[in-house]
Parts: sequence; C-alpha cells; structure tokens
Amino acid sequence: MSLSDFFSPLIPEKFTPKQGFYTSQLGLKASFYTEKFPELGDEEYDMAIVGVKDDRAAVNNNGCSLGPDYFREQFYLLNEGAFSSRIIDLGNIKAGESIPDTYIALKTVVTELIKLNIIPVIIGGGQDLTYAQYMAYESLEQKVDLVVVDNKFDLEDDGHDENSIATRSDSYLNKIFLHQPNYLFNFSNVGYQTYFVNQDSLKVMNKLYFDVHRLGEFSTEISSVEPVMRNANMVSFDLSAIRSSDASANGNANPNGFYGEQACKIAHYAGLNDKLTSIGFYEFNPAFDDSSQTAMLLAQMVWYFIDGFYNRKKDFPLNPKSQYLIYRASLKDGSGEMLFVKSKKSDRWWMQVPYPTGMSKNERYHLVPCRYEDYMVAVNGEMPDLWWRTYQKLL
Repeated sequence: MSLSDFFSPLIPEKFTPKQGFYTSQLGLKASFYTEKFPELGDEEYDMAIVGVKDDRAAVNNNGCSLGPDYFREQFYLLNEGAFSSRIIDLGNIKAGESIPDTYIALKTVVTELIKLNIIPVIIGGGQDLTYAQYMAYESLEQKVDLVVVDNKFDLEDDGHDENSIATRSDSYLNKIFLHQPNYLFNFSNVGYQTYFVNQDSLKVMNKLYFDVHRLGEFSTEISSVEPVMRNANMVSFDLSAIRSSDASANGNANPNGFYGEQACKIAHYAGLNDKLTSIGFYEFNPAFDDSSQTAMLLAQMVWYFIDGFYNRKKDFPLNPKSQYLIYRASLKDGSGEMLFVKSKKSDRWWMQVPYPTGMSKNERYHLVPCRYEDYMVAVNGEMPDLWWRTYQKLL
C-alpha cells in the first residue's frame, strides 16, 4: 500500500493569497502534494506537514478536523527564517471509515516518514491521535520518551474494550500506558493545572516515576522546560494548554495556561531536540477562531519548531568526548558519586544514571537531560529527584 492511499491532495488556491506569495514566504519555499504523490527518498526533505481530518473522538471540540486547512492559510504567509527549509506538505489524511482506521493510517504514515528520516509535523484533529502517533514507534520497535503539553492528564475511562484501539481525546493516555508490548520508557506532562487533575491520577504518575510539571513551575522562567523537551522522542501539544486570551479556538479553552510567546518557546525547544522524531499539534478548532488569531499562533508555533530544528546543536549523543566536560559530585551519605556532562557547544547539561548490574549489555549508563540546578543539588550532597526517578525506571 502506498502512502498516497491515505492522503487527499492539496488545492493550493485555497491557501494562496490573491496577489500570490512573496519570494521569501514559506508558500514558495515548501513543496506540496497536489497531483502526483511526491518521491520522499534521497533525503530531499527534512520534515513533512501532515493534516488529519478526524475529530470524532475529540471531546467537546467538534470541528477541529477543519484545523489543518485553516492553519495552512496562515503558515504559508510566514517568511522563511535564517535557514533553508526543506518542507513537504503531504496534505490531509482522510478520515477512515472508523476511528481505528484513521489511527492505522496515521501510524503507518508516521512510521514510514521516520524511517526516511523525515519529521512528521502533525496538525490534528483531536488529541486522541497521539495514540496513533505513539503506535508508530511500536512498528519501529523503539523505546519512547513521550512529552505531552496539556493542562490535564487524559486518563478518563473511554468505555472501550481494552483490546480495541479506539479511544477519546480525554482518555488516550490510558491506551498508551496499558498498551502491550510496552515501548514507553518515560512520560512527561508539561503545564498541568491542579484543579483539572484527579489526585489519584497524580499518585499514579508518582508510582510510575513519570515527570509531571505544574503550569506554575514555568510562570517566571520558561527556559526550565527545555530539559524536559530535550528528553522527548515524540511531543503532543494540546492547544487547550494555552490560555484562552491567546488561543480561543478550542472547545475546551480556559482562562489560564501558557502565554502565546511561551507556547512558541516550548515549540522551539522541541525543535532543538536532537532525538525528537515526531510532533503533533492537536485540538485547534477554527469554529471558535475570531480573526484567525489562534491559526496565526499555531502557524508561529510550527515556525518556531522549524527554526529550532535548523538550529540543532547536534550534541546528542555525546560524541566526540572532547566537546564535553565531566563533573563529579559526591553524596553526603558517602554512598557514591554522580556524574554530570556539560556540552561545550551549547552549555546544556545531562546526568549519567548507571544501569543496574546486568540490565544493559551495551551501555553502562542512561543519559538524562537536566539543568544546572540539578548539578548544584548534587554538589550540595543531595540526590536530584530526576536521577532517582530515572534509576527506578531502569530497574
């Protein structure tokens, strides 16, 4: 089966301004699937825009299936930055006869693009599509570090049989956590708001040693989200995590959340991540979009992701060793020392968490992105929480 079987070709006239695009705008820099499906090999493209026109499982947000086309109207008006972009827009994945059919289509597309070293930039649709995005890594037999930007944990009971792959936008995390075989190594939530979260769900996250971060942690310094994003293989961004004054086009919008410029910064950090291979932006609903403000913000977020990608430092994996500094810190109780690594190129930090004896034949330690503050905790003789949670997951 060809990937073209899943897509509807684009009609450029629908998102091209009457006067046409200026030479510096992305509308003239990107390539498009219009008639003949493009050849994707030969490393010609770095990333692919993939729209998904399915909102049947988007809770309280009917209409978000129209989001991809409205996004394009704003995105291709943006000027190319200080980079030469190699972007292909593959059009929209057609909604399947059933929701699982759509999931299988998206899973297949993401899998094949990653194999070709092309990053899929998914514009949904409901956030339940994150489950299909995740299943692509099962096909690749690759462990996954998943980061979700959301104001809550989507752990509701969806009422589906556990063997069914159907789910909803408020319950897809259950499917991911319980999916077998299990390829999920770590889950991180960025920006949850406590009044939207069941306390039992928080206990589950702590029991699984997952990393969850309240919105308030980033209110004064958004840069603290960078190590979290740097640890992701895949990212799912729910636009309801952005405050309604900055992104009203969502049936679940609420007064509090990230500011628009913070959302752009988070997307930029995701782009900078050397190990990230897919990203999805979900739940944009043009039915609620006054003056196309949210479409503009979403377009700018994707622009910042692309800018981050073309400014990657390529300092992961840590090679050559001459480009890094090793720091050691001893624990107060004398139980051992901790090793930290700092890149000379980017000034970014990692901590080395050793594998338990016999757990890995090929590697002695697991590298975890961290902050300078984690190193300072270790210098003071204490064990950073991030180190401990990671070690427990390695057991």
